[in-house]
Amino acid sequence: MNRDRPSHTCLALMLAASMLLAFANSGCSGYAEVSEKEPTFHPLRSAMSQLGNVEKSINGGIKASSRDPKAAIGDLLVAARDASAHLKAVPGDTAAQDAYNFAVSRVFSIIKEKKLDPWSQPMVVPSAGGEITLTYHPDPRPGWDPKLYDFTPADRFDLSGSYVKNRTKRAGIGAPLVATGRGNNSRMKEDFTIPRIYYGVTAVVRFQGQKAIVDFEDPLNTEEISFAGRTHPLAADFTVPLAVMLATTEPRKFEIMRMLNPGEYAETARIARLQPYDPDKTVVLVIHGLMDSQATWTPMINTLRGDPEIRKHYQFWFYSYPSGYPYPYSAALLRKELDAITQRYPLKHKMVVIGHSMGGCISRLLITDTGDRLWTDLFNKSPEETKLSPESKKLFSDALIFKPRKEVGRVIFVAAPLKGSNLASRRIVRWASNIIRSPLTLLKAGTEGLQATTYKEGDLKLSRIPSSVDTLTPNNRFVKAINRIPLAPGFPYHTIIGDRGKGNSPDSSDGVVPYWSSHMDGAVSEKIVPSGHSAHQNDEAIAEVRRILLLNRKLSSDR
Repeated sequence: MNRDRPSHTCLALMLAASMLLAFANSGCSGYAEVSEKEPTFHPLRSAMSQLGNVEKSINGGIKASSRDPKAAIGDLLVAARDASAHLKAVPGDTAAQDAYNFAVSRVFSIIKEKKLDPWSQPMVVPSAGGEITLTYHPDPRPGWDPKLYDFTPADRFDLSGSYVKNRTKRAGIGAPLVATGRGNNSRMKEDFTIPRIYYGVTAVVRFQGQKAIVDFEDPLNTEEISFAGRTHPLAADFTVPLAVMLATTEPRKFEIMRMLNPGEYAETARIARLQPYDPDKTVVLVIHGLMDSQATWTPMINTLRGDPEIRKHYQFWFYSYPSGYPYPYSAALLRKELDAITQRYPLKHKMVVIGHSMGGCISRLLITDTGDRLWTDLFNKSPEETKLSPESKKLFSDALIFKPRKEVGRVIFVAAPLKGSNLASRRIVRWASNIIRSPLTLLKAGTEGLQATTYKEGDLKLSRIPSSVDTLTPNNRFVKAINRIPLAPGFPYHTIIGDRGKGNSPDSSDGVVPYWSSHMDGAVSEKIVPSGHSAHQNDEAIAEVRRILLLNRKLSSDR
């Protein structure tokens, strides 16, 4: 299924240029929309007395939930206990498994709705068989204290939206939950996390006498658990936490403004982890394109997390940035972020970088050794001979002089305008690039840089600091210069290119970027997919990324 986003007709007049570029491929429907419901318990239709008792206890808990929440929790825990006892005798009974999961999920529904707190101290609830104490196993991992979160069962959510069309689950034991942080994360920057935590966990309740003890399991890190004397798959819903995060934070409403006024959103240029750091898993760093955000990777990440081999061997980070910046500057900011995050979280395995659109151009600079060639090409002088203020010289040095990143092991370019796009040269697009407001630091450096720049015939000449759109034009000085510098040896890379299903490569285009701009002679592989510019959301492209990640894993293991 092709997941290309439809044209954003809502802002056609104000952002005509961005639409022409089609980097604004965001549809008028939401990325993710969530609504809550009360799940229905389906009768077990079992003649076995034990499951009959489970059904009776669940129905009793549902009826009592409004008038006596603690009594309801007692009934539901009895149901979970009886269902787990049945599973010990008949481990393959899916009806008992479903009943157990439903009962545990309803316990968490009541805790949230009635604002109960069994995490600060054990909670005693009544039941027909005597009082039950609900408590949990403390977890030493940072951030795994249940007092920090509100928990909502995943089965309460209905999902819709262009980025969550497929719901990725794993059948098994446990109640999949969305853990939502209580307030913003004060250590967001130090820990390289998102501002507020939205994470999927699975609650498993085990019984010791009259104690019901909860374990919170990480479904991205745990495939199977020991339960009722047997080994069972751990239940999981990998999609709901992503959908709740998108629906709550609404990243789309900031994408346009981060392009038009990047200086106002300077602090959003950062790397962040989407899951707890695991040194044994290879990092996949994804980088979005122009007038986009990290949300654009949701369909790919949602699909890849459904693969047990990917879950076992990979973890996902993203780099997000105000996309109005000229991309060499965004790449300089990325290198600083890499310095900081890899110092905090040292990598045992070289990361895989996936860049879409302009994110591919940024990715390319991670595996390029420029020396001072870009500098001399732009200024026709060595860095020492170029007259710039210390502040401007530092900025240009960061953006024009760099070496390959040792953290990177492989790069995947998706619909990347590596040689520019002719759309960026059109008159209306040139007009649109003028309304992008450069921050003061870039304006000052740009003024000095323009005075020192030497132009050649055919070059794009500017009277201001280049914007992101300017750095995507084929006749931009930087674009022409960077394409004269080969990629550093020892970095395998792959290309994924859309042809809109026309099958006319090499004369094809994804509607924004032509084949000649995305094609790279030295690529290990090239995959043409029947997609427009949002190729990273295309099913065939996602399957190709999976293939490359599994290949990367195999080659890493063989070393």
